[in-house]
Amino acid sequence: MNYKIFLDLAVILLATKSLGILMRKLGLPQVVGALLAGLVIGPLCIMLTTTLFKTPIGIEPSLPLKVMAEIGVVMLMFTAGMETNLKEIKSNGVAAIVITSLGVIVPLGLGFLLAVIWHGDFKGMDMNKFLQDFFFGVILTATSVGITVEVLKELGKVKGKVGTSILSAAILDDIIGIVILTIVIGMKNNDVNAGMLILRVLGFFVSAIIVGIFGHMLFKHLSNKKNFQLRRLPIFSLAFCFFMAWSAEAIFKIADITGAFIAGIVLSNMKSTEYIERKIDINSYMIFSPIFFANIGICADFSGFTWSVLLFGFLFVCVGLFAKFVGCGIGAKVCGYNTADSLKCGVGMMARGEVALIVATKGIESGLLAPTMLPAVLMLVICSSFLTPILLKVIYKSDEKKMLAKGLVQGELSDKTDNIVSNALLSNIETPFDANVDVVDQIIKTENEDKKDEN
Repeated sequence: MNYKIFLDLAVILLATKSLGILMRKLGLPQVVGALLAGLVIGPLCIMLTTTLFKTPIGIEPSLPLKVMAEIGVVMLMFTAGMETNLKEIKSNGVAAIVITSLGVIVPLGLGFLLAVIWHGDFKGMDMNKFLQDFFFGVILTATSVGITVEVLKELGKVKGKVGTSILSAAILDDIIGIVILTIVIGMKNNDVNAGMLILRVLGFFVSAIIVGIFGHMLFKHLSNKKNFQLRRLPIFSLAFCFFMAWSAEAIFKIADITGAFIAGIVLSNMKSTEYIERKIDINSYMIFSPIFFANIGICADFSGFTWSVLLFGFLFVCVGLFAKFVGCGIGAKVCGYNTADSLKCGVGMMARGEVALIVATKGIESGLLAPTMLPAVLMLVICSSFLTPILLKVIYKSDEKKMLAKGLVQGELSDKTDNIVSNALLSNIETPFDANVDVVDQIIKTENEDKKDEN
């Protein structure tokens, strides 16, 4: 056994927490610190030590880290599912479908167009060139919901219309992306049956509904049973999560995070849901979640960068971010969302992570993507992973400030908040929003605490 894994884990946990605290002090989401930690202790550290000491020192990608990172994103989606309101999913079902559809069509089309222009394939395009250019659009359809979920949890916004719409759309997005990926690779290799693929997807959802109904009834019965030890429920729940994740991937060829998310929904809205979620969250927060986010940076490989790839990567990042933002944002607007909520949906769907890397790897294996273009995909993953949480927090903070300003004018704020505002006014501040961000943050925190007390 290679005991270096223990040293790697120690460094990852210390680095992610330290940089997470630093990001929080700077007013940024802590997940940005975890992503940055992965880059610092991974490829950047290896490049620096190799240059200075001719000996690479740092954390390299490994199978144990990959497995633990996968467990991390599965647990993250499981807790997100438990925090999801089924009534919100029902009410936002149409919106999620519309957001997902435009969030797939727009990136697919713009990614294909960028590749055609870059390769100059306007004339004499055969089926092979068409599939290779089309594959760049397929890469852009992928969404990494894990990063967005962590930010929404940090902001306390998983529940509600926008959070539920983003989660539901991201799950549908993954499924549609996998279907498109399988069909395109099959057209290249002539070994896929589109009809069987669609039947597998339908079979998964039918099975998930059946298992979900009986699973919910069983866990609800156990949580209401007088003599049942409540401490056993988190263990049974986590086992159920892993089973659903395995069945989604192994039996139906659908992403494991989809199965984990549905397992969380099955266990939502029960008397013991909050207790289960709290226990699962401890394990996720302590080890698996930091490893997942750090592993994205650790797996970054800068060895294939050239000026040509760098230029294409820059264009690919711009098109990728713009396409998701516009597609999902317009989809939300079409469904009647206001401008602020539409912006949140557009930004929340921009993140790409392990899903985009998996799609790119499959493309290289099938001959649809040249290995030299992988750094461009890596640029998209890194840039979107950093920008999405920052922009999402800025939009939410801005929206909350506007709502508080409206509440001040209409006199809808609580007594505690009135005291904070009064103190700010006594300090020769014309309005608390013109002065200090700390005052606004204090108001937001007070209002959120009052809402929790009311609930």
